Amino acid sequence: MYTEERQSKILNSLSTAGRIDVSELSSMFQVSRETIRRDLRLLEREHKLLRTHGGAILPEQDSPALKPKDAAEPSVEVRTTLNIPEKEIICKYAAARIVNGDTIFVDNSTTCIHLYQYIPQNMQITFLTNSIPFLVECAKTSCPNHTIVCLGGILKKTNLSIYGNVALENAKQYFPSKAFISCTGITDQSQVTDSGIQEIDIKKTLLSVSKEVYLLADHTKFRPAGQVYLSSLSEMDYIITDAHADYSYLKLSEEIKNKIHIAT
Repeated sequence: MYTEERQSKILNSLSTAGRIDVSELSSMFQVSRETIRRDLRLLEREHKLLRTHGGAILPEQDSPALKPKDAAEPSVEVRTTLNIPEKEIICKYAAARIVNGDTIFVDNSTTCIHLYQYIPQNMQITFLTNSIPFLVECAKTSCPNHTIVCLGGILKKTNLSIYGNVALENAKQYFPSKAFISCTGITDQSQVTDSGIQEIDIKKTLLSVSKEVYLLADHTKFRPAGQVYLSSLSEMDYIITDAHADYSYLKLSEEIKNKIHIAT
C-alpha cells in the first residue's frame, strides 16, 4: 500500500470514529508504529488532524463537541492530550535552566504542566502560578524545598485557571527570576498571541518584571494565532521548541534566531 493511500484510509477512520490509536493503526496496516507516527505528523502539518498521546483526534473546527460553546480556546481536557511527547521534551530542556533559589512564574498553559516533574527536589524554589493543573502536579510530591504560591482569585472552569483583580494584585507583589509560558500561536509578524482573555493581564504583569522569560512552544504553535496579543517574540529571552517546528515563515533577525533552542 502506498503512503498516500494509507494516509487517506487513516483520515477515513478518523472521520468515522473521531479518534484513532497508533497501535490499532499499526495492526490494521501491518506497518510499524513509527511509520504510523510519521503519517500522523505529516497529516498534522497539513492541519488534517491533531496528534494526541498514542493517537490523534479531529481538528477542533471539525469536531465542535470537543470545544465548549462559550470558550474561545479548546477545552483543557482536549489540550492536555495534545503533543505530550513534545511538551515533555521541551519542559525537560527548560527545567535544566532552573537554578537553586529561583522564583518562577508558571503560566496556565497545558505545556507548562509538565515542567514540575523535571525540577530537582533538593533545590530551593518558589513557584508562582494561576494554573490549577500545575498546582495538582506540585501536590503529587511532598517536597519541603519547594514553596508553591497560588495567585488566588476567580476560577475559570473551561481551562482550570485563576484570574481576576485579586489574582492580578497578588501577581504584582512578586518579581520572578524566571517566567515559563506558552501561547496559542505565533503570527507571521512575530507576535506571540494567546486565547485566555481573562488571564492575559496576569501574564503580561509577570512577564514585564521577570528577569528571564522562556517561551515553551511546540511545533503546532507556529502560524496559528490566538485572539489576544501577549508579546513580541523579540521580548522573549529563550524560545524553546521541538525538532518538528517550522518557523521559516518568520522574518527573524539573527538576534532572535539565536534565542531559539531545539529541545532534544
